[in-house]
Amino acid sequence: MGYWGYYVVGRHERPLAGLEALAGAKDGMELRAEAPGGWQVWEYPSEDGELGNMNVLAAQTGAPALFGYVMDSASVVVEAAAPESGAWTTCLARAAMAGYLGAGNEGLTLEDYFLEPRDAAERAVAWAAEAGREVTAEPLVEVLTAEPDPLAENLFFRLLDRLGVVPL
Repeated sequence: MGYWGYYVVGRHERPLAGLEALAGAKDGMELRAEAPGGWQVWEYPSEDGELGNMNVLAAQTGAPALFGYVMDSASVVVEAAAPESGAWTTCLARAAMAGYLGAGNEGLTLEDYFLEPRDAAERAVAWAAEAGREVTAEPLVEVLTAEPDPLAENLFFRLLDRLGVVPL
């Protein structure tokens, strides 16, 4: 069985785990990494999929925020928000995610839930710009279309690197 849980990425002068936007997970969060500019990556192991509100986190910090919900180390739901450029959702390891969604979802497809890689990359470029980073879409598309190597969480950390916020 693989890993189930969240990674929370944001920028703030205080620990993200202490903010009201993440109050539901405050006790179970652990700091995983810090990067220049006040960027933080927190981990919250959980299979129930309930953490807090990423839109509220972005508003509360005044900076872009990103959640990655890892499902059995096979795929990752990526939710991002920024105060100006808004929210978007995509996934990593799309084939595995399609398998999860194929079970009893009344004909809905991956694209009904998540942005396609090219569209997600364009939104990610805007997200990164709001974070003060200049990135291009093509390296993001490569991550958004990749399969796990072997763990989907590796793709998530590669995405953070390509966004320029938390280097590998």
